[in-house]
Amino acid sequence: MPSFDIKSEINSHELQNGVDQANRIIDNRFDFKGSGAKFSLEVDCITLTTQEEYQIHQMLPILKESLSKRGVDLKSLDPKEIEVSTGSASQKIDLKQGIDKDIIDNVILVLEEDKPEPMKIDPEGGFGKKKQEPKKH
Repeated sequence: MPSFDIKSEINSHELQNGVDQANRIIDNRFDFKGSGAKFSLEVDCITLTTQEEYQIHQMLPILKESLSKRGVDLKSLDPKEIEVSTGSASQKIDLKQGIDKDIIDNVILVLEEDKPEPMKIDPEGGFGKKKQEPKKH
């Protein structure tokens, strides 16, 4: 019985590189000088921290651009509410890994409905292909 695996993982090395790159961009931007703005990578989330809420809105596109250049799928980011307190603002972005149960159930249903006919393996090297007979004249 043929089988295949579907997996949805974030490349942690590229994620770390993307966050580091975003921090370097923030460090070099004039409008973020002295604001203490930074991206922090934790086990299952990225935290954006700065002094003002409007800076959080400027930081998110920088992070997304850095991650997309590294090949990290932006659909794996789940931004949460911005938390504002006196003199600081922060936002957590959860990292989604894996496939939701609902999506798995839909994939199984589609595969069961469109069940392909079993493939026949030809020992001559073809998969499901009929061996062509030479034409007789």
